[in-house]
Amino acid sequence: MTTIMKRHLLFTAAVALALLSCLAQAREVTVTDVAGRQVEIDTPVKRMILGEGRQIYLLSVLQPQTPFEGVVGWREDLAQADPETYAAYAEQFPEVKEIPTFGGFKDGTFDVEQAAALRPDVVFMNIEARTATEDAGYEDKLAALGIPIVYVDFREDPIKHTSASIRLMGQLLDKSDEAERFIEFSDEQMARVTDVIEQANPERPRVFIDRAGGYSDDCCMSFGPHNFGEYVDIAGGQNIADDIIPTTFGTLNPEQIIASNPEQMVVTGGDWEAYVPGGAWVGVGPGTDMNEARRKLEALTHRTAMTGIDAVKQDQVHAIWHQFYNSPYYFVAIQQLAKWFHPELFEDLDPDATLRELHERFLPLSYQPGYWVSLEAGHE
Repeated sequence: MTTIMKRHLLFTAAVALALLSCLAQAREVTVTDVAGRQVEIDTPVKRMILGEGRQIYLLSVLQPQTPFEGVVGWREDLAQADPETYAAYAEQFPEVKEIPTFGGFKDGTFDVEQAAALRPDVVFMNIEARTATEDAGYEDKLAALGIPIVYVDFREDPIKHTSASIRLMGQLLDKSDEAERFIEFSDEQMARVTDVIEQANPERPRVFIDRAGGYSDDCCMSFGPHNFGEYVDIAGGQNIADDIIPTTFGTLNPEQIIASNPEQMVVTGGDWEAYVPGGAWVGVGPGTDMNEARRKLEALTHRTAMTGIDAVKQDQVHAIWHQFYNSPYYFVAIQQLAKWFHPELFEDLDPDATLRELHERFLPLSYQPGYWVSLEAGHE
């Protein structure tokens, strides 16, 4: 046998062993997503489409060194809804600019043919898009192409579904250890609030959550018993919309707010220049100009719905990063709410330090302050 033939046989054997190794590593699993659907998927997932760009908040926890690895397409909402975070990622990981973008399932602009051309192993879709997805037949169309949809949820009922969504994505990406470490951290940080509230059982202040206050001239969007509404309850407050808004999201009219006379007012805010240029929204988030944020927050207290309420009289008016409503970092918001509602109970709690630790331990981005602001003297 010649030397060339020996080399050829050795090469062929090496290729065969590599293929067998890949086949051994790849396995089909059946998972149950947060919509209760059983889905068969080949794991570990190597190619994925993110049905919402803000799913990167979790993906960067699971694979912080290469947060966009395997992302072959995503919805373009991150750059519009959270431009500061997008810019930070784009500076550190310029490949993000090359990822194909999609429209949304809910607005009917998702392109099935484009998705098929990208050959994803899975499409991660937020659960709020399920009805529109089914009505448009996207599930069946993608299934016919061998592309499964897996539903996750960080928005509709985050307290119930966030840990399940983290575990689900961790399992599919072969990142279960990373998922469990983050869940453990989240649970520990939540307990720093829940244990104190349970033991002290304090009187609960009436709280108005002004969802995206200033985003439009209408007043006022808010939250029912889930999402920020539930954050308020966990943090030791009483959400004034609990008995008015039956679902996660809804609207309060000025008369309802005035009659409820909230003692605490919390506006959710962000940089929405892409949606409402020059709007009255409070642009809190990483790297915020705090003086400008405080100025815009104060301006929102002059709306009719705030006439005579205790929160305004006592300067108990705050703004907090809106994206806590749609990310696995919600426990930081709960800590900050608790500190506003019960400063005497949480004097030693430092939500800023919690968020800094989150970045240092789990995220590839450097921490920048600016996620909340308050009108109360001596508070950010």
